[in-house]
Amino acid sequence: MSAGPPPAQGGADAHWLRRATELSRRCPPSATAFSVGALVVARDGTVLAEGYSRRDHPRDHAEEAALRQVDPDDPRLGGATVYSSLEPCGARASRPVPCAELILSTPVPRVVFAWREPALFVDCDGAERLRRAGREVLERPDLAEGVREANAHLLGPA
Repeated sequence: MSAGPPPAQGGADAHWLRRATELSRRCPPSATAFSVGALVVARDGTVLAEGYSRRDHPRDHAEEAALRQVDPDDPRLGGATVYSSLEPCGARASRPVPCAELILSTPVPRVVFAWREPALFVDCDGAERLRRAGREVLERPDLAEGVREANAHLLGPA
């Protein structure tokens, strides 16, 4: 895997969220799901995994696809950050385990996302769920425009 700036240092969060947004543009289009990109980045800036919605299966979410690539016993997860272009879901219609719960099943202490999920499909409380469980959650709405563009097919005219 590649490497880049260590999370939470300087412009690293913006760097990795831009990469997540680039990944979201690879998603096969869907009228019933957002296009999302996600990365798991170790404390030293090593990319442990990356994924995007519908990468391996039509019901895959980005965080799910990325986390599936990482050995759950990898000690680097304890200092890693999950970057997602969209807030990790707190409820799902397509599978039983939402992305917030998938993240909580790992020791990843930090989650950064660009755009809070609009209530188009479900009422999302992923950020709050992660915070209540003691994870650090950072929202970067200043980087949400690219995520909205990747999902323009769902949002209709501005």
